[in-house]
Amino acid sequence: MGLLSILRRLKHSPDQEVRLLLLGLDNAGKTTLLKQLASEDVSHITPTQGFNIKSMQSQGFKLNVWDIGGQRKIRPYWRNYFENTDVLIYVIDSSDRKRFEETGQELAELMEEEKLSMVPLLIFANKQDLMTAAPASELAEGLNLHTIRDRVWQIQACSAITAEGVQDGMTWVCKNIAVRKK
Repeated sequence: MGLLSILRRLKHSPDQEVRLLLLGLDNAGKTTLLKQLASEDVSHITPTQGFNIKSMQSQGFKLNVWDIGGQRKIRPYWRNYFENTDVLIYVIDSSDRKRFEETGQELAELMEEEKLSMVPLLIFANKQDLMTAAPASELAEGLNLHTIRDRVWQIQACSAITAEGVQDGMTWVCKNIAVRKK
């Protein structure tokens, strides 16, 4: 079952638009994930300078996914994309243990943003296909996710390259779009 067929079940009105914001540090796999969702080739990905947008449509249901670059110099501009976000998807490179503290700080700052208040949060613990990847449970503990009380959240182990776990995460997203969209 594909992403669009899952979204079809959530459709409440014609042309309902859903805005997903895809954030994370550089090299976390955001663009690969976006291309995987759009059923595009993931073999040649280059670092995102600025942002990518993919719109997927199915029977009047429009999903807009905003993939914003994660380089340090771009992160201050993330806030320009917060408004009207229905679900925040935060991607972490589970194999890059040296950057867990940095990614945790960025995530904590996002959780404090007023425009993202109450926005459901999906964390993709990406690159699980690599031997050095930390399990999602270890990331959840290290990031103190259990302290998040102002929104629904989920951490999902995945590999954007192989697509493993991606559909499970998107199923969770779709269930929580319905909660956000009244």
